[in-house]
Parts: sequence; C-alpha cells; structure tokens
Amino acid sequence: MSLRPYRDIQRRNCRQVQVGNVSVGGDAPISVQSMTTTLTHDVTATVAQIKALEAAGADMVRVSCPDEASSAALRDIVDQVSVPIIADIHFHYRRALEAADNGAACLRINPGNIGAESRVRDVVRAAQANGCSMRIGVNAGSLERELLERYGEPCPEAMVESALNHARLLEDNNFGDFKISVKASDVFLCVAAYQALADACDYPLHLGITEAGALRGGTVKSSIGIGNLLWAGIGDTIRVSLSADPVEEIHAGFEILKALGLRHRGVSIISCPSCARQAFPVIKTVETLEQRLAHIATPLTLSIMGCVVNGPGEARETDIGVTGGGNGTHLVYLSGVADHKMGDAGFVDHVVKLVEAKVAEMEAGQERIAVVRAE
Repeated sequence: MSLRPYRDIQRRNCRQVQVGNVSVGGDAPISVQSMTTTLTHDVTATVAQIKALEAAGADMVRVSCPDEASSAALRDIVDQVSVPIIADIHFHYRRALEAADNGAACLRINPGNIGAESRVRDVVRAAQANGCSMRIGVNAGSLERELLERYGEPCPEAMVESALNHARLLEDNNFGDFKISVKASDVFLCVAAYQALADACDYPLHLGITEAGALRGGTVKSSIGIGNLLWAGIGDTIRVSLSADPVEEIHAGFEILKALGLRHRGVSIISCPSCARQAFPVIKTVETLEQRLAHIATPLTLSIMGCVVNGPGEARETDIGVTGGGNGTHLVYLSGVADHKMGDAGFVDHVVKLVEAKVAEMEAGQERIAVVRAE
C-alpha cells in the first residue's frame, strides 16, 4: 500500500500513437506542446521560435499552414529543428497533402471541414505514406451548423458527437493513428466534453482550454481545466493556450504537470509568500533564482523560506533548502539535513552553485546507472 495514496492518479487506458519520435497515449509521459506565432513561410523567424520552445522543454510544436508558401516552408523548418512538427490545417486539404510530403509528423485537421470523403481519403493516403499521425481538433466555436441547429448551442454532447463523427471518417478509411481534442474557452463546457469523450472512445486525448486569455488569467483558467482532467486520469498531451510568448505556454504546462506529480522537469521552487518575519527579501530572491536556474532541465526541488516557522519542515522535504536566520545567518539544508550557514552576501550566487553542483552529481549518477545497465 502506498504511504501517500491520496497522490495516486490512475491514468485512463488508451491506445498509443506516434508524433514523430514522441509517443502519445498508453503509458507514455504526458507531453507538452505549443504553437508558433510567426508567419510560417518566414523560415528564419519560425525556426528561431521553435528552437526557443525546444530549449524550454517542448516535446512537439504546431505551426499553421494557411497557404502553399507555409506548407512548402515545412521542409526547410523540419530540417533545422529537433522536435516533431504538427501542421495545423483548416479547409484546404491540399495543405495537408503538402505538409505530409514536406516532413510534418502530425496533421491537425477536422476531417469534416476539408471537403468530400474523397479528399479525406487523399489526406489519409498522404499521412500513411509519410508516417504521419493526425489530431482531430473540435472547437466549441466552430461546430458544424447541423449540430448547432439540433442542440441549440455548443454543449458537451454536440462536441463529442462532432469528434466521434470525424473519428468515424478516418476509421472508415482504415486510419487509426490519431488523437482527439474537444476544446472550449469555457472551463465547465470543456471539462464536461472531455469527460464524456474519455468514456466514449479509447483514443489519446490532447487537452487544452482554447482562447484561455492573457498570461495570468489564461494560466489560471488552463490550470483549473487541464488540472481537473489530469487529476481524473484524462489527457495524454497538453497545450496551455495563452496570448503571450509561446515559451510561457511550455513553462505553464510543465508547472501543471509538476504540481500533480505527473512529470518533472527543471527546478521546482517551494517558497513562502514572505511576511514581517522574513530574514531576507524572499520575493526578489525567488524571482532572481527562477531566472538564474531556468537553464536546468534535471528535476530538483529547492525550498526558499524566509524564517524558521515553516522553513525547517519544508527544507527537510527538498533536495536543497534555505531557511532565513537572524543577523544575516541563514541555514542551508542538503538532502533534508542541516549542512551549513551563510550570510546575506552572495546569497543567490551561493544557492545557484549548490543547485548546479547537485544537478551535476545527479546527472553523473544517472550516467553510471546507464553504464551498468549497458554492461
């Protein structure tokens, strides 16, 4: 029996698909993705943004292909980046054919809005020929007119029916390498649609609250909606949709996964909100440490606590901990054990060095384990 059963999240059983070299669904880690905001045919700008997303930890990146120049640019883009590229296609089925031929690892489409069934068959053939998977992307704001007339408004039932209708089109063409999303900007509608879809099929699900808003509000909305679903075991890949730098979407996505214990990347800082008891400027210190430690990908926990009320308790649960002490004397914990004291001078530099040393130690240990296993 687990000592902490309240932390157990039982993920929904579903089939697995490939997006390039990234597995989605089944027992694969929940992947984090974002979308470029550049003009796709501007290869230099688009590649630069994708590389920034790669550095932040993106597992895959979506780019819009609204015209022939954009789908043609994919060939140059794919050659210069490491992450799988998803081509976002609407209405023009030829863009899907071109994107598949030019290196896209996945096609994001609505089979119902690319025309006759013969066009769907053409897209399926192109995907199969190029090893592409697909995502059926249903949005509350663009449901089919027939469904809106029948249901009266966007609702979970209409969204799920739309998704399953689209899935049937692909299944009828002997294509099953796809995942599905049913996004809405309304958190309640979105969560209810995903819950119903999760019960209705065994395909991997891509989660997101669409048009969530700006950085702060959009992150909060997405955390509530995506977090609710992940807590229930629903979801295999996520995107936090923000009107902000796409890199912020990756950061927010990983923070959601870290908060639920579903995936760990980089330094997780546990810090107090500060008060009159603080023995050093906690807020400014944490802000600076976040910036200085952003380059680290190895999972590590760091507690930065302003005083001795909760400081020792938090420090004992983290890899590295600092508890504010009086007269500029702060106690440093390593692996949960009080180790040494430090003053105010060089506070941040000292913590950064401790973290980098711990990361080097952890990475060396992982390399030794890999060597032993190889032998």
